[in-house]
Amino acid sequence: MAHNYRNDVAIDWCPGCGDFGIVSALTQALGELNLDPNDVIAVSGIGCSGKTPHYLNIAGVHTLHGRAIPYATGVKLANPNLNVLVTGGDGDLMSIGAGHFVAEGRRNTGLTVILYDNAVYGLTKGQAAPTLALGEQTKSLPRPNMFSKVNPIALALTSGYTFVARGFTSDIKQLKEIIKKGMQHEGSALIDVLQPCPTYNNINTMDWYRNRVYKLEDEDSWDPIVTEDNVSSLQEKFTKAYNKGLEWDEKIPTGVFFDNRTVPPFTKRLEKNLPEYFSNPPSSQVIASPDGKTLVDPVETFRDRVIQ
Repeated sequence: MAHNYRNDVAIDWCPGCGDFGIVSALTQALGELNLDPNDVIAVSGIGCSGKTPHYLNIAGVHTLHGRAIPYATGVKLANPNLNVLVTGGDGDLMSIGAGHFVAEGRRNTGLTVILYDNAVYGLTKGQAAPTLALGEQTKSLPRPNMFSKVNPIALALTSGYTFVARGFTSDIKQLKEIIKKGMQHEGSALIDVLQPCPTYNNINTMDWYRNRVYKLEDEDSWDPIVTEDNVSSLQEKFTKAYNKGLEWDEKIPTGVFFDNRTVPPFTKRLEKNLPEYFSNPPSSQVIASPDGKTLVDPVETFRDRVIQ
């Protein structure tokens, strides 16, 4: 059964915003995966990207600044059978949410994190975001940026994300395929999406990107996948991915940098201790009677853990 993943809510992003391309690629990916809308949820933070769940025909949560990942982690752990998306901007995920971003790499819970990367805080008048380079001055800045930039690819790799990729909003076909692969990956995925902010970023424009991006998959020797059969190449593939992630300015790679299938997600690790975790997840368990009284006796639950 085909589903329509785009609702009829009017989008109020600025004309030419790269967010439109991300929503198009995302809805196309969901359509080709033919996932039940009840099995997918999008969790966002603040900013322009935070509005994404409003435009999708799936469950959605619009959370607080920088807190999309911990909220999404709770959703995934409550029901590991859900496909959980995080849609967040570079200002949201790479600044106040950076600690949560790193923690999710360590957990490898199984989230698909889509990073809207335009190097500015688009909703709050164009301040420098963590992905804007030191010394660059977009049109809303009174002086050049005084901070060094964060590299989302390098940070994701060193934090432990087992799927790391980058897309570009002008290439919806490639971005759609990357999102599909990220969602099908068992562990946590980071998809860094390069996009213009036509209102505030007059440096990294659509044409600026088009003159620089190239696809990793066009290189004959490029193979980012690590399995148990070729796990001996893990360090080599990781190093290649990291080095490619450092490329910028004249040439900017897009595609899948790293796809490590040898690390079990946190949910599978929990299953070893809780055999019924997937078949009877916390979200399906009855914890209260019809009149609202808890069915859990805390005294009995913690009796053997209390020091007498």
